[in-house]
Amino acid sequence: MARLTRAQQQERTRRAVLEAARQEFAEYGYAEAKIDRMAERAELTRGAVYSNFTGKRALYLAVLADAAEQAWAAAEPPVESPDSTGRALGAFARVWLERLPLTGDTPGSGHLQLRSLSGVLDSEPSRTALAELFRFEALLLALALEPHTAVRRSTIRLAELALTLLNGAAGLAENAPGISDPFDLASAAEHLAGITLPDDGQPAHLPFVAPARPAEDPWTTPCVLRDEITGDRVDLGDDGVVVVLGVGRLSAAEEAVSAARLRDAVTIAVVTSDPAETGRLARLRIVDLAGSLRRVFAAGELPRPRIVFDYDGAIPAALGQPPADDLTEVAIRVRDGLIVARAEGRGAGHAVTTHTTREHRRQDDGASPRRPADEP
Repeated sequence: MARLTRAQQQERTRRAVLEAARQEFAEYGYAEAKIDRMAERAELTRGAVYSNFTGKRALYLAVLADAAEQAWAAAEPPVESPDSTGRALGAFARVWLERLPLTGDTPGSGHLQLRSLSGVLDSEPSRTALAELFRFEALLLALALEPHTAVRRSTIRLAELALTLLNGAAGLAENAPGISDPFDLASAAEHLAGITLPDDGQPAHLPFVAPARPAEDPWTTPCVLRDEITGDRVDLGDDGVVVVLGVGRLSAAEEAVSAARLRDAVTIAVVTSDPAETGRLARLRIVDLAGSLRRVFAAGELPRPRIVFDYDGAIPAALGQPPADDLTEVAIRVRDGLIVARAEGRGAGHAVTTHTTREHRRQDDGASPRRPADEP
């Protein structure tokens, strides 16, 4: 038998730890799970567990993220998307609600099935990260609901309502499995489309954001990346906009996406200084949502922006930025292999997506940014 390489052995150990952790969390729940028992289940030392994961919280998030990855990979896309916003929300809710535990499930296994974070995130930074991720999830759902026009603030608010309904049902199901009827919940999600919500104005700080700086800097893709929505390879050297956001600034993606032109290729690169926990939390939430979207919306109707993870900080480093943290916000516009505009700090994504070079203006020939479907 061929000897395993060091990388293969590390991956085998990692998979053994993950499976042991999954069994431990399913039996005892997060609070009562023990690293020592996980090591015994995996027939490994306690040190071997800690050499792969920083602690119990990182392990729990890794188990959930792994389940989300598997669900994403198994997602079968439909031939065509639902033909109305209401039907799309109902279909999304039905897919999402498949995770609700049944009456006979143990509390631990029910929490895993729900991808529950109850009692797991006990620090202010992690709660802030979760709030930012929720807003980002709502943006992605709204973009799928309005795939060919500018995403409206009212649609994002509608997506937030739908996700609040579903997450609320999950929270109730944790303590009282079987109490909520998934079919009633899906019907309620469908009827949310009939609610009239106002379109809010732009964030108050945007008029004060400094314009992007013109540039002519060479640019090459610093790493190989995957779009977490479609699975396609992403080349950051393609013409378009790259917005680098720390997990604590993900809500700023709305500012960039709303201002982008229809022809713009927008890539949101997610970075963090804490890949073991905050990074896994981000992967869990984004990949979990993407798996549901892939089962409801046809490939051409999925959210337009490409979403990539860069936990090594390769992209900020290539842009001459300090090591990535959760408040990072940097953006560039790329054309013909050059960075033609760049900005840093709050509003950077908006500044770069609204930046137009002379050459770009000639090529656009008066083309305007995206307009909502109901605008002339």
